[in-house]
Amino acid sequence: MSDTTSSESPNVLSRLPPWVSRWLGYRSIPEPDLPPWNNNIWSWVGAFCELSVIAAIFGHSVYFTSRNVPVLLPSFGASAAFIYGNHDAPSSQPRALVGGHFLGALVGVCTMKLFHMASDFEDLRWLSSGIACATTIVLMELTHTMHPPAGATAIIPTVTVQATALGWYYLPVVLLSSILSLTVALLINNIQRKYPAFWLTSRPGPILPLHCGYKDTDEGKSSERRADL
Repeated sequence: MSDTTSSESPNVLSRLPPWVSRWLGYRSIPEPDLPPWNNNIWSWVGAFCELSVIAAIFGHSVYFTSRNVPVLLPSFGASAAFIYGNHDAPSSQPRALVGGHFLGALVGVCTMKLFHMASDFEDLRWLSSGIACATTIVLMELTHTMHPPAGATAIIPTVTVQATALGWYYLPVVLLSSILSLTVALLINNIQRKYPAFWLTSRPGPILPLHCGYKDTDEGKSSERRADL
């Protein structure tokens, strides 16, 4: 079962009213484990709602459409797979989700701007994309914000004409997309599940059973893993 609260501020969340703290991932009583099919349903619902909300805002708001903002950045589809399909993982937590994407956007735009000064920029897009992604990975490692989809966030402004044209405006677009993703995840993942496992920092937790329902082939028992809570 999941831990009752985030590791860095257990008392802060517990002081909030239950109808508030629940949606921030706090539990005074651990949630019961869900059957695999139940987890599958919430993963589908969560991913659908998250991507639909982002696409609706960027695709139907005149403020964004007039600036030719992409309706949906592909990297957030990958993020949905993490925060709903593996919502307990460290790479799915708010720090990694928001921080990783922002670092990816920042590095991607900086790299694009640097290479854009070259007269043969179009011929160097392949090089700028590799540098942007590799640099983002290292920065995420150093800042403990590893979120694999953010590697794609760094590549997008270096290889797509639409994102290149956005320039620095790409950063607030990514930041808003991250915040929308987190908001939907807090709502959907806290109906019957628990999210986040932690907000800013993690600590070693007990060995917990997997929620995916796979059985150990030798003993017929649920596999176990160590979770960051």
